[in-house]
Amino acid sequence: QVQLVESGGGLVQAGGSLRLSCAASGRTHSNYAMGWFRQAPGKAREFVAAINWSGTSTYYADSVKGRFTISRDNAKNTVYLQMNSLKPEDTAVYSCASGGLIPGVQVTLNPGSWGQGTQVTVSS
Repeated sequence: QVQLVESGGGLVQAGGSLRLSCAASGRTHSNYAMGWFRQAPGKAREFVAAINWSGTSTYYADSVKGRFTISRDNAKNTVYLQMNSLKPEDTAVYSCASGGLIPGVQVTLNPGSWGQGTQVTVSS
């Protein structure tokens, strides 16, 4: 198992930016793809972004493409989500996950481990 701890959430105005971090420990973090999911109140959890084990390939949901950037630093066992041009509809609890990539028209992540989540609130 990989243990994951997110940080960096908070309250921001629409159009602003936040950077989320996810620190990993436990089984070798660099062997796994990593990703971010989010869940807004009353809605199902949805995929946001994923990155392969080496950091050479990234994948995004259409709703965040062009605004969010996922990256990883395996030397620091950390994955990041840079969120720019935030919108009120981005408000959610954001959770990072590790696991395997699921190929398809929309590549996503099959999570084996989850973090506890961090709240992101975007005011209008």
